[in-house]
Amino acid sequence: MNSRNPLVIGAVVLGIVFIAIAIMYWTVPAKSLPGPDMFGHSSGDSSPHYKHGIASFLVGLACFAFAWFQSGPKKGAKSAARSEP
Repeated sequence: MNSRNPLVIGAVVLGIVFIAIAIMYWTVPAKSLPGPDMFGHSSGDSSPHYKHGIASFLVGLACFAFAWFQSGPKKGAKSAARSEP
């Protein structure tokens, strides 16, 4: 593949961001997350939000899967390669 599709690059970047957010949800208590009531946490809660982390992780994996399928060979490329001598 000579040129990279901007959608693939964007999906990979978003996948990395969502995986990082998932790790943040799993490791940082809700009261220490940045911003007031940001990312769905309450200000006095001291436990990590595991469900939010799982959801963010799955969205990150979906972004990676999208990038994987978009970066594969096109349908016509395989048949064109066979017809060449």
